Amino acid sequence: MTQSSSISNTRWHTFESQDGINLAAATRILAAAQEAINQHGSFLVVLAGGSTPKSVYKLLSQQQADWANWHVYHNDDRCLPIDHLERNSKMARDVWLNHVAIPQTQIHDIPTELGNVEGAKAYAKTLNGLRAFDLVILGLGEDGHTASLFPNQIVDNSADVVPVFDAPKPPADRVTMSQNRLNNAHEVLFLVTGAGKQDAIDNWRKGVKIPATLIAPANGVDVYCFGVKLN
Repeated sequence: MTQSSSISNTRWHTFESQDGINLAAATRILAAAQEAINQHGSFLVVLAGGSTPKSVYKLLSQQQADWANWHVYHNDDRCLPIDHLERNSKMARDVWLNHVAIPQTQIHDIPTELGNVEGAKAYAKTLNGLRAFDLVILGLGEDGHTASLFPNQIVDNSADVVPVFDAPKPPADRVTMSQNRLNNAHEVLFLVTGAGKQDAIDNWRKGVKIPATLIAPANGVDVYCFGVKLN
């Protein structure tokens, strides 16, 4: 089921099963890739971390695509060693990116092992000069956060990539793309699963300002939901 909302031009899509949302998301990502490659010769995609995207990434690892023209980025990551299990980059590589033919030089991990300040500076250089992203994939936390944009925390939007201090979820130090850079995208896809996200979804649909509502690109956003009710 699909519903439209005037709130930031948000389109809501509900699914009846985990397999259903996974398949729909993977199909959407592959279609966005082909469209971008046809138009630009490359596909610039920004990945989210978390358990919901992980299921989609596993499915993508089994698909055929023009992988040679994919360029992969991350919307945020935790300041942990490269091989730490809680690094978003490691998860994406383990379940998907290591199993397809995307050139390693086109997979751009955030170097959070350098710390949040130096890691943000380095990743800003990686993004410098890039056109708008073709697709940004985002998750939603129970508190309404997305990427590492948390409630009641001020982020410097003069930069594309910023350090995060004192995140309410460990580890406290992180690196995130700013809302301005995430909004510089042709398509934005939120993946939301689990009853624990209900309050965040309710607030979003009521017009309460949560971090997720900061992401409001010109073309609007699509929110794929499973396990929550659209009241």
